[in-house]
Amino acid sequence: MKKFVMAALGGTVAGALISAQVAPLLAQETTKSSSVYEQLDLFGDIFERIRSDYVEPVDDKKLIEAAINGMLSSLDPHSSYLPPDDYADMKVQTRGSFGGLGIEVTQENGAVKVVSPMDGTPAAAAGIQTGDFITAVDGESLMGLSLDQAVDKMRGPVGSEITVTIVRDGQQEPFDVTMTRDTIKLTAVKGRLEGKTVVLRITTFNDQTFPNLQDSLKKAVADAGGMDKVDGIVIDLRNNPGGLLTQAIAVSDAFLDKGEIVSTRGRKPEDSERFNATPGDLADGKPIVVLINGGSASASEIVTGALQDHHRAIVVGTKSFGKGSVQTVMPIKGEGAMRLTTARYYTPSGRSIQSLGIAPDIVVPQPAAQPENPDAQAEDQQKTRSEADLRGVLSNDSMTEDEKKQAEEERAKAEEAAKLRLEDYQLAYAIDILKGLSVMGADVGATEHAEAAAPADKPTEAKPAN
Repeated sequence: MKKFVMAALGGTVAGALISAQVAPLLAQETTKSSSVYEQLDLFGDIFERIRSDYVEPVDDKKLIEAAINGMLSSLDPHSSYLPPDDYADMKVQTRGSFGGLGIEVTQENGAVKVVSPMDGTPAAAAGIQTGDFITAVDGESLMGLSLDQAVDKMRGPVGSEITVTIVRDGQQEPFDVTMTRDTIKLTAVKGRLEGKTVVLRITTFNDQTFPNLQDSLKKAVADAGGMDKVDGIVIDLRNNPGGLLTQAIAVSDAFLDKGEIVSTRGRKPEDSERFNATPGDLADGKPIVVLINGGSASASEIVTGALQDHHRAIVVGTKSFGKGSVQTVMPIKGEGAMRLTTARYYTPSGRSIQSLGIAPDIVVPQPAAQPENPDAQAEDQQKTRSEADLRGVLSNDSMTEDEKKQAEEERAKAEEAAKLRLEDYQLAYAIDILKGLSVMGADVGATEHAEAAAPADKPTEAKPAN
């Protein structure tokens, strides 16, 4: 009997404690829901007041879309509402072909800022630069508009002209740039051979990026005569604004044998993901240099961070853009979609580059283009006098004619490399790094081979020079 009473008493006490803990939580949740409904009522009141009292009739659909977009864009620069037409355009863009100027933009302090112009597009041809601010389109100010509204102003029929007003750091006055809208057909990856270096220029991360990468690398290696004839690979991600996360992972995996590529962490722990590399390296272990600048963003930074953290590549250039968030596109009613920031991503070492960017291992700014100076060029082209120019000079008896011809070819290649420095200093710097690594590797290999061949008890004799 006593046991029953104690048990009953314990149940009563426990019940009282649970009631004491749960009741305030229920009351708090009820208050929170009540507050949300009050705010929704407020929205409804304002919506009705606009419909009835605004100076001109309003389109209900546009008004609601504007409210939705305002709600999303207030979260961060990358969340937004995509009306049906914009959603359709976005799906086309990820397939690699769309109409427009070929310019990636974001919003900073209410102003439209250029992330990067895309290679081979009207924006690139017109000289639009990373970091430019677009303040007006055809004389109409963009201030106060959302990013989507500003982009809509820049869209138009293929073949039509558009004039944008640019504010550029270092320029005292805004200036106008006129372009002709065109169909933008992006080749995601373009490969070529520079001497013994394979250069892979990746302009965007769309559905075609990884297949293009495979094909471009294969062709460039074949042109070189095989991977054993290649010094290394330059992956050029400058002015690449990013794109699909899946493609960034595939490109990183192409040059990594194992280890983490990237992890994403959302609001809910169960939504976190980790992506790892699979065995296989398309570069066969050849050294890699990655080129980045302030226009390298998002997926470009995922690739750079993965290769940098695994010490698989040397990163050269200037600090990247610093977009360390992941957006999920969610289809919604009415054939539109919502682009919502759902996670941050982290490089293999666990660092977030959000608002910080990736710092290169070697900082190499791209010099500003200098106006041509015919007089200076003429002076540079004047041949410097050497021993070979002297009258009665002794001939070189240590080289055969074939060796002399080879030396002359090597000199011509060195002069071609020097020309590249004038055209693209950062790329030339990257190629020089790979050339140096290749020479070091050859010297080390030759030394090891000689040491292995020489008897251990008999040192190699050094012959005096005569």
